[in-house]
Amino acid sequence: MLAAAVVLGGTAAGTWYVKGQAHGGDGTVSSSAASAVEEASVEPVAAPEVDRDELLAIALKGVAVEEGAEMSVAVLDPASGRSAAYGTAPFDTASIVKADILAALLLQAEDAGRTLTAQEREYAAAMIEESDNASASALWRTIGQAAGLDAANERFGLTGTEGGQGMLWGLTQTTAADQLVLLRQIFGDAAESELGEASRAYLQGLMGRVVEDQDWGVSAAGTAGAGFALKNGWLPRSTTGLWVVNSIGRVTVDGDDCLVAVLSRGSTTKAKGIALVEAAARAAVPVVTGDGAGE
Repeated sequence: MLAAAVVLGGTAAGTWYVKGQAHGGDGTVSSSAASAVEEASVEPVAAPEVDRDELLAIALKGVAVEEGAEMSVAVLDPASGRSAAYGTAPFDTASIVKADILAALLLQAEDAGRTLTAQEREYAAAMIEESDNASASALWRTIGQAAGLDAANERFGLTGTEGGQGMLWGLTQTTAADQLVLLRQIFGDAAESELGEASRAYLQGLMGRVVEDQDWGVSAAGTAGAGFALKNGWLPRSTTGLWVVNSIGRVTVDGDDCLVAVLSRGSTTKAKGIALVEAAARAAVPVVTGDGAGE
């Protein structure tokens, strides 16, 4: 009779292999049994990938959320390519759509072979830096309202965003994942963006100069004193009195950039909505930068 001993072992890289020894009744190794074990040997298998969506969901469990409030989060470390997302439902954009409106305007201008007019640049600066609504409405008309935004977003790769009807640009519907796609168009690899380098630099610059009382949101996840570029949105819904509070942008963490989008609704006050968005951003960034992510 033959007796076979099979031993599992691990490599430093985290892969596993099988070793086997087959013995005859006298304790010697049978050549036929050894051959059978050799044929049954298992090739090294890579360790399973980290499920960062699951890690993000776990991290967000520590974020205090008012009863009835909801949030959705997407985060990306461009250097490593690590990303995570939580929630797929659409949310009202409120004023974060202003970054999308300007991106659409810049794309249309590039297509026409022109630069922005002095008036358009004035509107753009006020719309992004100060979140001026009248300027946003003017540029919303210029891009062709929802039809123009949707056409640009199709080229940008946004699949879950739909422009608000009529002049209701603040009721554009979007997802956190789509906002991350938009951020990649603005801040990510230039070779993968529909926007030219000058357009990207212009939009980045405006988002890096928001007025002081609007520099909250995803900026809370960055290293203190490091730069950030963002666009926030806030809107009390007239039907419920509850707040939509959103924040999207780029933050710097220990010298590395990270893209973050946090959408929320259902907070009873703007201040509570801001606290929720900031806490969610702080919880999300370490999931892709490695801290607290099992690495």
